Amino acid sequence: MINIKTAVRREQISHCPIKLLGSVLFFLVASVSFALSAPTDFELVRERVVGEYLAAGIDDAAIAGLLDTQNTDGTWPGINYQDVSRTGFEHYFHTSNMVSLAKAYRQPDSEFRDSQKVKQAITAALDHWVQNDYFCENWWYNQIGTPNNLVAVMLLIGEEMPEQMVKDAQPIIGRAHLNASGARPSGDRIKIAGILAKNLLFLGEIEKFETVLKVIEGEIKFTTGSRGLQRDFSFHHRMDRVNNTASYGLSYADSFVEWVVYTAGTQYAFSEDKVEILVDYYLDGISKNLSFGKFFDAGAKNRSVARPGAIHALNAATPRKLVEATDYRKADLEEIIRVREEGIEHVTLSYSKYFWQTEYFTFQRPDYFTSVRMYSIRNDNMEVPYNSEGLKNHHRGDGTNHLSLTGLEYFDIFPVMDYQKIPGATILQKEALPDGDQIQKPGYTDFVGAVTDNLYGSVAFDFISPHDPLKAKKSWFFFDKEYVCLGTGIDSKGKQEVFTTLNQLLLSGKVHVQSNQELKTLERGDYALEDIDWVHHDRVGYFLLQPENLGLAFGEVTGSWTGINKQTRAPQEDVSKDVFSLWVNHGANVREENYAYLVLPNASLEETKAYRSNDQIEILSNTPAIQAVRHNQLLQVQANFYKAGKLNIGNGLEITMDGPGLLLIHLDGNKIAKMAVSDPSRKLSKIHLQVNSQVDLQDDKLSIDWNAESWLSDLTVKLPEGEFAGISVILGD
Repeated sequence: MINIKTAVRREQISHCPIKLLGSVLFFLVASVSFALSAPTDFELVRERVVGEYLAAGIDDAAIAGLLDTQNTDGTWPGINYQDVSRTGFEHYFHTSNMVSLAKAYRQPDSEFRDSQKVKQAITAALDHWVQNDYFCENWWYNQIGTPNNLVAVMLLIGEEMPEQMVKDAQPIIGRAHLNASGARPSGDRIKIAGILAKNLLFLGEIEKFETVLKVIEGEIKFTTGSRGLQRDFSFHHRMDRVNNTASYGLSYADSFVEWVVYTAGTQYAFSEDKVEILVDYYLDGISKNLSFGKFFDAGAKNRSVARPGAIHALNAATPRKLVEATDYRKADLEEIIRVREEGIEHVTLSYSKYFWQTEYFTFQRPDYFTSVRMYSIRNDNMEVPYNSEGLKNHHRGDGTNHLSLTGLEYFDIFPVMDYQKIPGATILQKEALPDGDQIQKPGYTDFVGAVTDNLYGSVAFDFISPHDPLKAKKSWFFFDKEYVCLGTGIDSKGKQEVFTTLNQLLLSGKVHVQSNQELKTLERGDYALEDIDWVHHDRVGYFLLQPENLGLAFGEVTGSWTGINKQTRAPQEDVSKDVFSLWVNHGANVREENYAYLVLPNASLEETKAYRSNDQIEILSNTPAIQAVRHNQLLQVQANFYKAGKLNIGNGLEITMDGPGLLLIHLDGNKIAKMAVSDPSRKLSKIHLQVNSQVDLQDDKLSIDWNAESWLSDLTVKLPEGEFAGISVILGD
């Protein structure tokens, strides 16, 4: 990788003085000679692009295999050259093979460096492509995939290719242009602009190159309400406002950082302001869509879960480039690098983050990560299953709550997953899911949101299913060692049962159940359980805070990738995995049902046995009006008011809200020491509440009217509006 902090701008000298004598003349002649041989900034950027292509090593054995198997017409066996459909187009492997061969041809350490056989193979493959100009039904291959590979070939070996063949390739590469249909403001525009910039480097068109770089730099901006980077540092690829931070938003960041590195120390270098926005986005957006800043959160992924390896670990390449580019937030970037390179045991992160533009919440402690995904009238529930991927994702936004201690709990579970038992979600159990074209739906409610002080937080979801006759009020309350999940007002119609799933993940180790103080180790199988105190699996304790009818199943499950992904490259064979599932069975045709459970992450069996939830957690309310929890050790109250009401929070304190809103309160005895509030509906300009105690908080967003006679404090909190509506207001130290 280029060390861009020490990169030096080099300028070509066009003239020099000639009236010089002796050693002075010798010195200047030598200097001029060096200057004239030094590359221009344009040439330097091109060198860096080529250097990046060659940075990774070459597998000479794989190159030999490509040479040995190539057909005389430049094609390769095993690639279907007839299917150009959205689910096919294996032709991409053809252009990828060309890139691999071109890298080997230029790689100094490869035995195929300057190999005429390799050059002939590339020529044959390119000739076949330009003669056939394969065009896919999926625009991405035509405007990104194919041009990206072909421009790499041009930069690596294009100057040694037949001139006419290179000319014939230009219209194909040229489909990556700024007016292309796919170059809409988002991750694809910056990607297409990058391909175009590389082609201009190859063609030597300096002025056009400068123009395109300005487009790339200009894409780093906030576009709330449209495609692109949102004010909460989430990313929307389309107007459906679905969370794309961990997919298109990742490519968006990587593409920008790529050009930050290429242009550093040159006249084309990007502004520090743009780089700092990107750093904030990478740390507060992308990294907080990842468990431990390293592994993709299953709750943040969309149709890509239908691809093998979707929940994988990210490497440190991009944060390393950012550290080289700027000193801004260097310590934060270095922690991400350390975690990715050395392991999650180095995590010190603790945060609570709500993406209010995306209805997505994440919560990190050094030993676990958890998230909640929702939707509202502002956001659709899930990405469309484009290209026939993610065909069973109907309920993966229905208040899903994934939990990770290692980052790998859900790795490749998706071909065997029961998609009507999604972790955290309350789902009507149908005989079969609707067709894939019925997945994406708009939400029906606006009271969807969270309150957070950046370290703790609660989440509220006024849930009405867009798929089924089902509704519920769902809340989550997050503390240091545990979190509480409450549901109430669960109503459904019909004969199908309603389940709320505590978790469905890969089976790991033994399963223990305690009932009436009796501990049992269960064998694999399916169980219907009653009077359960808690269940323990894979260092997580699940505590039932009220009597529930539990379903439990663990053992081998068989499924297939083709059941969720119709791409021809999807693995065709059946897949079997050991899976653990735990759920509450609410029954059928339910009215005003509820649930209450607590999750204790990273707890051994002995620690689970010793934990006393009643000593720590007090459920203050679980009604359709108010869901609230008090943590006695932390002296903290989290309360979600769906409408006006009064709540006794302990120690003689009562909170009265004159309308809906979320509260997070830190207590000092019977005093409020700190508070955070939010309005999930995004309708209010102010929140009013009343406390039967004197409140001493100081903040310009807060006004307090203290009445000593009635011993009441009336508080009015000014709320953010516009693109910041829904964010929490934090009051106090």
